Amino acid sequence: MDTPGELNEVVLPQNVVGPLTRSAIFLVLCIREDEDAYARIREFCAGLSGLVRAVEFRDVEAGLTCVAGFGSGAWDKLFGAPRPAELHPFREIRSGNRHAVSTPGDLFFHIRAKRMDLCFELATQIMDSIGDVVSVADEVHGFRYFDDRDVMGFVDGTENPRGDAAADAAIIGSEDPAFTGGSYVIVQKYLHDMKAWNALPTEVQERIIGRRKLSDIELSDTDKPAYAHNALTNIEENGRQLQILRDNMPFGRPGHGEFGTYFIGYSRTPRITELMLENMFIGRPPGNYDRLLDFSQPATGTLFFVPTMSFLDNVTTDAPATTENAATPDIEPSSPAPAFTAVAVDDTSLKIGSLKGERNE
Repeated sequence: MDTPGELNEVVLPQNVVGPLTRSAIFLVLCIREDEDAYARIREFCAGLSGLVRAVEFRDVEAGLTCVAGFGSGAWDKLFGAPRPAELHPFREIRSGNRHAVSTPGDLFFHIRAKRMDLCFELATQIMDSIGDVVSVADEVHGFRYFDDRDVMGFVDGTENPRGDAAADAAIIGSEDPAFTGGSYVIVQKYLHDMKAWNALPTEVQERIIGRRKLSDIELSDTDKPAYAHNALTNIEENGRQLQILRDNMPFGRPGHGEFGTYFIGYSRTPRITELMLENMFIGRPPGNYDRLLDFSQPATGTLFFVPTMSFLDNVTTDAPATTENAATPDIEPSSPAPAFTAVAVDDTSLKIGSLKGERNE
């Protein structure tokens, strides 16, 4: 693919940085393994912006957007070189009985709007366009819950960066010139044991989360244990907080006893989110893990790269040239990950806990 410099045009990012919405659909797909299928996906990429505009026009005030991401295994077959510098399969983590699974995914669509019917229509149109060359790995319909709470009853989103800070956290700059304006996104579908969680006294829940349940006020350092979620999801480097941009959504099927949170974290480098997960699952120091994981387990885990809209608009149906530089990194997500080196307390301090940005209601 041509790089932005070669195209000599303004680079337009996808709608990674945007207001929170009331509804969302998260769609993870796997591409059929043949060149005709990859050619169809390339053709679809070039027309995606037009498809979104056509559905959006039915209610321009509803804020319909769609972010498209691509997995490590699909990138080279779709686009060839160059390759995003930090694109790799999601890194599985095992520690004790805690397991951050790595699951398949070639394509990811994050569809959001004020109205679920618009999200539903766009997802339908996407599947009408490419459904015969993909299989669905996962599909989740998310919703805002009361005053931006998760189904466990706590506000989710309080520390999300806003404005310029959100773009700085989520959008790649000059560190990867060929992909300036892009982003990385990690998604995980967490399922909660609500009966066990609701059996806990509120004070115990608050110590696990690190905030008051009703007021959303953060616990003081004196009251907050080292294993609190917002203590183990706060990362600092050289005295500066490193943030990601999240747009988590509750989901569930009460009739099936399914209650969960869809975690979605955008970042200019996946390492920040990965470090957060290491601290949650392994602990900082090792063994001081996030006690929320005693009640919530991830059923999926995938890393995608989000190129700019300018990149997608200029995709052609031609197969990419095969080059040695377009080799997928030697990472095996399907096998248990090796033991992680403990995250040094002096190097990090984690506070990417719950995040809250502007709302688009």
